Amino acid sequence: MRANALDIMNQRPHLNTGLRTLALAATLALLALPSGVSAQSNVTLYGTIDSGVVHANHTAVPNGPESFTGITSNIIGGSRWGLRGTESLGRGLSALFQIESGFNAVNGSMGNGGLAFGRKAIVGLRSDAWGEVTIGRQYDPVVNLVQGLTADGYFGGFFATPGDVDNYDNGARINNSIRYATPNFGGLQFEGMYATGNVAGKTGAGRSYGLAGAYSNGPIALAAGYFFADGGSNRGNPLANGDWPYREWTSSAGSLFNSPINAGFRTASKVSIARVGGKYAIGPAILGVTFSNAQYASDAMSLFTGTAKFDSVNAFATYALTPAINTGIGYSYTRMRADGSLGAHYNQFNAGVTYALSKRTSTYVIGGYQQAVGKTLNQGQAVEATASVGSYGIDAGARTQLLLGMGLKHSF
Repeated sequence: MRANALDIMNQRPHLNTGLRTLALAATLALLALPSGVSAQSNVTLYGTIDSGVVHANHTAVPNGPESFTGITSNIIGGSRWGLRGTESLGRGLSALFQIESGFNAVNGSMGNGGLAFGRKAIVGLRSDAWGEVTIGRQYDPVVNLVQGLTADGYFGGFFATPGDVDNYDNGARINNSIRYATPNFGGLQFEGMYATGNVAGKTGAGRSYGLAGAYSNGPIALAAGYFFADGGSNRGNPLANGDWPYREWTSSAGSLFNSPINAGFRTASKVSIARVGGKYAIGPAILGVTFSNAQYASDAMSLFTGTAKFDSVNAFATYALTPAINTGIGYSYTRMRADGSLGAHYNQFNAGVTYALSKRTSTYVIGGYQQAVGKTLNQGQAVEATASVGSYGIDAGARTQLLLGMGLKHSF
């Protein structure tokens, strides 16, 4: 899930009539299938709607940081709807598909850059003996196997790595990809993925690939993975706040630069992310920790030299006071080093509580506080580092930021 600064503060619709028409036609066609075919294909309509109030004590504005309070969507769970289904082909083999669209629940606009199915769009085959192959727009293996050991599934992007510099909150979906997942061998599973940039004459330009493994046995779960993305060499249109070169980063990997913590490095030629994590359950309590190293490499087109390195540690603990009430705390630390003279540190503290009104509906109160120290990069210039809690991308315009949220989430 992800709610960026534009979604929270501007909430401007980015609707495309043609895409909406195509999505609606496909949906109606699937739902209108004869009942026998629908049952055979096992098609399911599902979704989540999350809305509430967010308050930030500091947000960057022309005259200095000011506070912001507003109604928004996607606070701890991304609002979405989707269709998924399977068809038995016999001998333990099944065909599968899934299409999923994100949206802003408070104004109806489409999320994920206005894509009809920006969260996921896959088709594939699943075998009881040989595993699963899927093709399309999907998550990379690190997200699939390592993210489940983090606080993201309990409290969303509030607990994410500062600026989501390591794709902790899966801001990047992978286009043009083929993914293979092994069967589960007594708690052990592996995944691999490769995505093409689809650039004529440049086989490796814009490509992505990843590999991850996970092991689960009783109260213990462990996972590790590696992800790589090439930015290609295409320049996008100049940013609204300045005419400076930057990469489109749209070939195979979605946006990785969604906050002031790493936006200054979007001219990077390549990004590589290594993550390892573990989780342990003790009665009603769950303890988890992950480590990551994200490296942003430069080339002649970049506005920095060398390699920018982000080292992060995330720790969390949850405790179920009752079957309906879950509480959690978290701590994240990120250290950035770049250009020899650039360096910044980000300390972040989180707390939250959720209350389940039913199996499908819950309320929540959540908060995060972050402090930034040091120098980072903005359009090729060294600037003071500013805070930005979790994966929400709201620039504090100051060294500290307190972000609070409360709302209601319903799944169907």
